[in-house]
Amino acid sequence: MHVVVRESRGLGETAVPHDPAQDPADLVALSFSDSDLGALAAGWRAMRGSLPTLRLASLEALRHPLAVDLYAERTLAGARAVLVRLVGGAGAWRHGLDALAALARAGGPVVAVLPGDGRPDAALDAASTLPVPVLRRLAALLDHGGPDAAARALAELAAAAGLAAAPPADAADPEPLPAAGFYRPGAGALAEPPAPDGRPEAVVVFYRSYLLAADTAPVDALLAALEARGFAAHGLFVTSLKDPAAAGFVRTRLAGRPVAAIVSATAFSARGDDGATPFDGLGAPVFQVALSTARRRDWAASTRGLSPADLAMHVVLPEVDGRIFAGVASFKAPTARDPDTQYSRFVHRPDPGRIAAIADRIAARRRLAATPAAARRIALVLSTYPGRQHLVAHAVGLDALASAAAVLEDLAAAGHRTAPAGDLVADLSARTGTWPVAAYEATLAGLPEAARAALAAAWGDPAADPAVADGAFRFAATTRGDVLVALQPERGAPASRAADYHDLARPPRHGYVAFHLWLAARGTDALVHMGAHGTLEWLPGKAVALGPDCWPELLVGALPVVYPFVVNDPGEAAQARRRIGAVTLGHLPPPLADAALPADLAALERLLDEWSTADGLDPARRDRLIAAIRAEAEATGVAADLALAPDAAPAEALPAIDRFVCDLKESRYGDGLHVYGRGACGREERDGLLAALTGRPVAAGPSGSPHRGRTDVLPTGRNLYAVDPRAVPTPAAHAQGIRLAEELVRRHLQDEGELPRSVVVDLWGSSTMRTAGEDFAMALHLAGLRPVWDHGTGRVTGVETVAPALIGRPRIDVTLRVSGLFRDIFPGLAQLFELGADLLAGRDEADGDNPYRRRAPRVFAPAPGRYGVGLDPGADLSPEARDRAGRAWLAASSHAIGLDGDSRPDPAGLAARLAGADAFVHAHDLTETDILLAADHAAHTGGFAAARAVLGLSPARLWHLDVTRADDPRVRALPEEIARIVRARATAPGWIAGMMRHGFRGAAEIVATVEHLAAFAHLADAVPAHLFDRVFDATLGDDAVAAFLARENAAGHAALAALFRRLRAAGLWTTRRNRVAAILEPGFAP
Repeated sequence: MHVVVRESRGLGETAVPHDPAQDPADLVALSFSDSDLGALAAGWRAMRGSLPTLRLASLEALRHPLAVDLYAERTLAGARAVLVRLVGGAGAWRHGLDALAALARAGGPVVAVLPGDGRPDAALDAASTLPVPVLRRLAALLDHGGPDAAARALAELAAAAGLAAAPPADAADPEPLPAAGFYRPGAGALAEPPAPDGRPEAVVVFYRSYLLAADTAPVDALLAALEARGFAAHGLFVTSLKDPAAAGFVRTRLAGRPVAAIVSATAFSARGDDGATPFDGLGAPVFQVALSTARRRDWAASTRGLSPADLAMHVVLPEVDGRIFAGVASFKAPTARDPDTQYSRFVHRPDPGRIAAIADRIAARRRLAATPAAARRIALVLSTYPGRQHLVAHAVGLDALASAAAVLEDLAAAGHRTAPAGDLVADLSARTGTWPVAAYEATLAGLPEAARAALAAAWGDPAADPAVADGAFRFAATTRGDVLVALQPERGAPASRAADYHDLARPPRHGYVAFHLWLAARGTDALVHMGAHGTLEWLPGKAVALGPDCWPELLVGALPVVYPFVVNDPGEAAQARRRIGAVTLGHLPPPLADAALPADLAALERLLDEWSTADGLDPARRDRLIAAIRAEAEATGVAADLALAPDAAPAEALPAIDRFVCDLKESRYGDGLHVYGRGACGREERDGLLAALTGRPVAAGPSGSPHRGRTDVLPTGRNLYAVDPRAVPTPAAHAQGIRLAEELVRRHLQDEGELPRSVVVDLWGSSTMRTAGEDFAMALHLAGLRPVWDHGTGRVTGVETVAPALIGRPRIDVTLRVSGLFRDIFPGLAQLFELGADLLAGRDEADGDNPYRRRAPRVFAPAPGRYGVGLDPGADLSPEARDRAGRAWLAASSHAIGLDGDSRPDPAGLAARLAGADAFVHAHDLTETDILLAADHAAHTGGFAAARAVLGLSPARLWHLDVTRADDPRVRALPEEIARIVRARATAPGWIAGMMRHGFRGAAEIVATVEHLAAFAHLADAVPAHLFDRVFDATLGDDAVAAFLARENAAGHAALAALFRRLRAAGLWTTRRNRVAAILEPGFAP
């Protein structure tokens, strides 16, 4: 019999150990809530002569097991009674509860572990040593709140431990404060709010515990700022928005009042089991503010802006209710250390600048709502990324030009002064929007000195900007009535557009800054950005909870932003919500169409069908079929697509050919592009846009792909929200991750004849959100690790090992290359993987079974504040450009994320990890897109291949993990996946016909597909020449398609011809067709 040893560690072990340096006392009280601790301190001080000695400490300081052990030995061991108040269940402080249990078993203190959310918890009862009735009594007193109730709780805790304490047992309980009520600074709780006085009302909702702890300074500041901006502002305190009594108070007492804005300073979502919130039906938008648990100095120095816990509580979970994030209002500041309790209380301290910015945003939304439709000035902005003229107005899955025309129609029907779209491409190309450089310089003087200095250092004299002519900036803008339609300028120089786009260190150029300041100078009431995605949300500054020196705030200011966004892209939509306060309105991806088997493969299909039924028949006939199949596969290029060697055994070749043909027949693609406000969810999308532009609340909706079974994302037109990062990966995602890992290992073993030893796993933020962490769970299983969950909350609390005997193979050495969004949205997952690697390093296993015994950093990301890979794949096809791309990928992946969550530059560590890797894998979960529809795929996967070449390493296997069908994941070699897409989608007459319905933008999508194909050929050497023959024949070689391209997008037609010429010149495409040379001659007219 073998005993399988399983070890685990919690995420608390990634925290920095802290020693509160407290001597023993009779009583110890611990809580995550500073309000709890403040009330206990005030209650004890009021009765210090009648209560035993007391120590108070924040559980935030006691997260690390080492800190817990030191505190238990130094302070808790000498106590007579310990009170712990937890939010999040026993898993929130598991090591601490274990330490208390050990002390209690050894005759130590009595222990009371109480829930902080007012709901009884059997697990916390079991962790206590006092009777349940005593626990309920203590919990009721602390739920009551305030110094008097806290003093009574301490007295009763002391009595339970056999200590003398006052007040006497028969003393009356303190007068309770209701679960909810109104509040006015200086007056405290009010039975009734003032009667309406004709002004619009703003209600600031906050926790009752803040009032009881006299910690309402941020609320007071918000109320004063809103009053100064014309609101009648009222405070409203609640125990919790999920408390039925408090929720009922909010619903009934605000109903019928002229509430124009609700500001929530509470945390978490307020949704009940029925999906409703107390604010539903009030008709007012709800703004969320963050009361940060960090000190201001730490926030000021941080690129992240909020801690992972603050991000989840104050931003991510409130988004589930559809709240608009308005910014951070306050920070924690310590009071002087109390020598009696040896505790320094932290209080909320408002930041005047942040308070003003929040109030300005709320007031701007109110002005938008109060402005009649006929008087509203709307700016409808289209993207220019990636900057080339033939690709302007790009949006993922959306025809942004047709959508702009549709929105103009809808605005006109709703009473806005507008006009038909007409030829937007021609009018935008005329660049008729103008603003004198002198006016820009005068407006620029209002920006902070540091921002102006950075702008000047990066870009010099405004008059030298490429957008300036005759002393004025020229913008690609045109008016339709009172609606401005414009192309967002490039944020950087065309020569470095890819690096500038996601570089949060470099300010945007003068022309870009001028455009957004011009929008404000024109009196714009709202900005509608048409489709995913623009560049405002990627400007320099903090990831969330921005400050006065962050460029998104400098340029957007208080301007309301409405952002139609493809519903399947939660990560980048979150960036827009959190950095520019956008209302992100989900829209449908294109509908799916079934691919047809290409006509030239019909004979191959017939041969395969005949072979599949020939088992047991004439061996000679089977041999003839095998030879015919092999010959047909060679003639059609399928053998080259699958990299089948001429001497490959039939048992290897025929199943691979058959599988490839089946994959082609089962493929699907997006049929054309979506038009916002039209199609299956058109009414809901229109309603969402008009609600946002009239200042009304927009219902919240989840994000994900309806084509992967996420019917809950329908209808679209709702304000998108994402997942709780602390609950990723989910148990279901972990189970799927195991399946993906086993499929990857199987395919690698099948093709290479051996197990993979070391794999680089490429992780992106949006896909991790969509799948709840399936590919991260795959990485864990490859290493022989699994998550540990708190089953009460569903949150991941740690990681544990899986024994090699249960895995059935050696552990695979995994390196994670995570995107910038993944780094910011899932900081805990990077730490979790490093925690698991550290745990494996201490295992007593053979080196051959456990590569983690060799300690090394294993999670790499871009530098803090940077995103993307910083390259424009395909723009230059020279060997030197490939080297630059490889170096760019290395530079954009060179920061190692440590066990403590901090990023440190470690290019040597990255190079060492790449040197040992024998495979790279990227998972793709969206049926409606593929790796030739966006440049990011070539940049990431091709960038890795180019990076290995720069380092002098031989090519590694590049695996594409197709998880579009959750029940049937497929692992394909990169060239095989590219060939599947080229044959099933890129050259399919049905797909091309769908794009031809969309004029300029459809032509742009056709050209972009070929550009991305060229990038894979250049960076990864993954495209055989015959595939370029196919795309040429389907585009410039097809008279009808070539004429369409030349007519609808002449710049795109010219760019495509130039690309094919560059491919031939670079040796990436060789063809013997004479017609090709003629068509590619400059000046050839289709």
